[in-house]
Amino acid sequence: MGLLNKLTQQGGSNLSQFDGATPPQMASASPTSTVHNEYSINGNPNLANYPAPSTLDLDGQTPPQYLNNLPQ
Repeated sequence: MGLLNKLTQQGGSNLSQFDGATPPQMASASPTSTVHNEYSINGNPNLANYPAPSTLDLDGQTPPQYLNNLPQ
């Protein structure tokens, strides 16, 4: 029996909140949301109960391209 059948027909899993069903649409996951555009980079807009912005990003800057910086 496949995983989906086990989740939907055999009581689900304590590791799965929706047990194979499609989760509801989150308001902040809307395609028109600007949260994904800026928040993960600079924390703007400041939202309560959201994780801190990434510390691994480049602060919105585009890194130099390899083709423009070839070894000599």
